[in-house]
Amino acid sequence: MFRGIIEDIDTAILRDPAARNRIEVALTYPGVHAVWGYRVSNFLWRHRLKLLARIYSNWIRTLTGIEIHPAATIGSRFFIDHGMGVVIGETSEIGDDVLIYQGVTLGGTGKDTGKRHPTIGDGVVIGTGAKILGNIRIGDFVTPEPCLRELRNGRLAGVAMDDRTGVWVVFKALQKIATAKPRAKVVAVSAAQEEI
Repeated sequence: MFRGIIEDIDTAILRDPAARNRIEVALTYPGVHAVWGYRVSNFLWRHRLKLLARIYSNWIRTLTGIEIHPAATIGSRFFIDHGMGVVIGETSEIGDDVLIYQGVTLGGTGKDTGKRHPTIGDGVVIGTGAKILGNIRIGDFVTPEPCLRELRNGRLAGVAMDDRTGVWVVFKALQKIATAKPRAKVVAVSAAQEEI
């Protein structure tokens, strides 16, 4: 447990150039506090103390402005920078080394049951205000743009860039349009896939 706390603090120092030392991060970073609160509420949730888990996560949301459902699955070295307005839904799955900025929503698209929130791969950076909605998967090392949404037909709408290859992928209804390099003209059109 102590090792996880130090890892969270060191991740914040690594990812945020404004972070000066461990004491400052531990005392003043709401994203770190929200992750610690999530870990406690997730423990309670997994041990069938679901009401207590929800009450505790609600209290953490009030303190930090960050809402993480206790049933969400979050990997190691997860960091929320600034954080106000971040919402992470119940069936969200987040990989290792993920960075999320303020105002991000990993949400559902309605009253679906079962898996209804996004799955975020390892090494993903999700920028300010991004809304990623529905049961979709964002692949490893991708930087999604502000809005990805699962449409009624199961296809995606939005754009994303694979940070390893620099390839932008634009999703519109039934088509996926890929480009040769970031912000370049469209060079190929193919059928949409579920994973970006």
